[in-house]
Amino acid sequence: MDLPLDGGCHCGALRYRISAAPVDSGYCHCGICQRTTGAPVTAWASVPAAGFSMINGQESVYKSSAWGERHFCGTCGAQILYQETNNPADVSINVATLDDPAALPPRSHIYTDSQIAWLDLGDDLPRHGGAQPDT
Repeated sequence: MDLPLDGGCHCGALRYRISAAPVDSGYCHCGICQRTTGAPVTAWASVPAAGFSMINGQESVYKSSAWGERHFCGTCGAQILYQETNNPADVSINVATLDDPAALPPRSHIYTDSQIAWLDLGDDLPRHGGAQPDT
C-alpha cells in the first residue's frame, strides 16, 4: 500500500489524508453502524489518530453512544469516521470514503450477532459475534 491515502465526503466539503498504515480493517455489522450509515454493513479501517488529518473543511461530530462518536460532513451527511472516546489513539474511517477504497481490504467481520439475515457476504474472513477477541 502506498501512503498517503486521501479521501473525503460526497460533496467535497471535507477532505482527509491518512499517512500511517492501518492497524486493522473489516466489516462492522453492529446496529449503530447500520443506523448511522443507512447500510446493512460498514467497511472500516482503523489508523492511528496521529496518522489521520483533515486537510479541508471541518467535520461535524455526533456522539452516537456512551463510548463513541461519529464525524461526518454537515453539508452532505457522509460519515467519515468513528472514534472511541475511551481510546482516542485510533480512528476508524469508512473505507468507502477513500478515493481508492480497494487500497484497504477488510480482514474480518465484527458484530455478526447483529448481521441482517438477508445479507450474505460469501467470503472466508473470520467472523466475530461482537468485537474482535483482541480488542
